[in-house]
Amino acid sequence: MKILITGGAGFIASQVADRYIAEGHAVAIVDNLSTGLRENLNPQATFYEVDITDEAALAQVFDKEQPEVINHHAAQMDVRRSVAEPAFDATTNIVGSIYLIENAIRVGIHKFIYASTGGAVYGELECIPADEEHPINPLSQYGISKHTVEHYLRLYHDNDDLIYTVLRYGNVYGPRQNPHGEAGVNAIFAGLMLVGKRPTIFGDGSKTRDYVYVSDVVAANVLALSRGDNDVFNIATGIETTDQEVFDAIAAATGYQGPPIYGQERKGEIHRCALGISRARERLGWEPQVAFTEGSRLTVEALSTKLAD
Repeated sequence: MKILITGGAGFIASQVADRYIAEGHAVAIVDNLSTGLRENLNPQATFYEVDITDEAALAQVFDKEQPEVINHHAAQMDVRRSVAEPAFDATTNIVGSIYLIENAIRVGIHKFIYASTGGAVYGELECIPADEEHPINPLSQYGISKHTVEHYLRLYHDNDDLIYTVLRYGNVYGPRQNPHGEAGVNAIFAGLMLVGKRPTIFGDGSKTRDYVYVSDVVAANVLALSRGDNDVFNIATGIETTDQEVFDAIAAATGYQGPPIYGQERKGEIHRCALGISRARERLGWEPQVAFTEGSRLTVEALSTKLAD
């Protein structure tokens, strides 16, 4: 199939692109390289340095490529920036997605796969693990913007027969995650520890997240090509992992001996998160394969190799 991947120079989507290409699909990538890296681009993919909010340029890509599938990962994904710049967040995540959906309808695509977020859309959880029917009460503009696109997908399905799959990710981690970014605590901790610097835990270390390794996320994107039509899936592990446990796992993998710095908790972040994955098991045939300790080791190993190059 011809697949157009947005954000394909980024941490997750670049690895989705690699897997799609390995399985024989033709891939085109749209990325503005604001956070993605050119080095992540698969050389077998056709690359367009285009922002998804550039309506005219995006339409030209669709006209040229005529994709059969859209895999949409491009996003403003920094919770703190969404709080500080809500209009920018909405423009990128909502307006840019609308342009993609409208072009998808125009060229008659077969499937629209959307990378949403499980950690941010639900807000503070009323039950743990939270399944896909949990109330939606985001605590950040980012959570609102990502969930809004899910409504647009349902609308275009009802009105224009668009077939879609929504994947609500837990906290994805693994190789290619930016150790200097605002998100991705695993890579941030690893990057600091590998050069002997003290990482900061925001809060007392008890905050939890549901960490899912990137190769497991890639597998969900492969399954979504042929399964999960017009449905929403948590892609996670169902397991709570504390910030302190993340610190300890990365410290063990790097050999770091020092303590963390404990800083003030940040606005817009939930305190606990674990996502139920029974629907993904039953309807997608997906479940995670990589345990957190092993994923942490692989993350550190990949970053260590990169830093040594």
